[in-house]
Amino acid sequence: MFGYVTIYKPEMKMKDFAVYNQYYCGLCHALKQKYGISGQMTLSYDMTFVVLLLTSLYECKTERASYHCMIHPVRKKETLINEISEYAADMNILLTYHHFVDDWKDEHQKKAMIGIRSFHKRYEKVKKQYPKKCTKIERCLKELSELEKKRVQDLDEVSGSFGKLMAEILVYREDIWSSELRKMGFYLGKFIYLMDAYDDLEKDIEEGNYNPLITIRHEKNFEEICQTMLTMMMADCMEHFEKLPCVEYAEILKNILYAGVWNKYKLIQEKKNLKIKEEKKDDK
Repeated sequence: MFGYVTIYKPEMKMKDFAVYNQYYCGLCHALKQKYGISGQMTLSYDMTFVVLLLTSLYECKTERASYHCMIHPVRKKETLINEISEYAADMNILLTYHHFVDDWKDEHQKKAMIGIRSFHKRYEKVKKQYPKKCTKIERCLKELSELEKKRVQDLDEVSGSFGKLMAEILVYREDIWSSELRKMGFYLGKFIYLMDAYDDLEKDIEEGNYNPLITIRHEKNFEEICQTMLTMMMADCMEHFEKLPCVEYAEILKNILYAGVWNKYKLIQEKKNLKIKEEKKDDK
């Protein structure tokens, strides 16, 4: 479900792109240090955004270092690492573990059971460190799973469950900023869930999978409905982001929230337009 909260490179300055990559590599290194090579495999752009957002908000002390890695074994990669990098690494493991659990419950995939066994001890380590947060996230995932099993078509209700999950991920501390972070995370989570449903719609129809957009796909203004919903979710997300005193990395964060989150949407539109052109050619 992840991979939507990333940068829009064409509109990013080179120095900002370098900083973004350094935090991305820093998160990768934190995952390796805490959870080994398989932990590194859970690396995501979404959590890199979380690192940048919370680092900017809390002005955390950040260390610069250089490391070799599997992908770049010859030349060392510059990294920026801080306490938020470690927090994001923990949240990556938490979400990865539950992803495997969901896949096992839904499809009994062999690789899902292998993933559960591989990440169970690591998840228990995270749960011991963040018991309340893990309990809340488990509750959100259980609620979401029950709604999906019932094939609930209320878009607001089902996306709201994932919104509440993302709200907890964004809250690093219970303090003066936690309320705005929760609201921001809630709408960002709803956006991610709806974008994922929009992205997977054709595949889900073919495979008979649940997708909350299936019942409205034949609406004459279906594309307009989806675009409006997604735009509203990001508008609400941005409203709460703008209330946070994020000065450092503000340009990178705005690049992600104003443009980067729409990367996948643009690709989907391009594919649809290409398909329409090909169908018109075949009709001639």
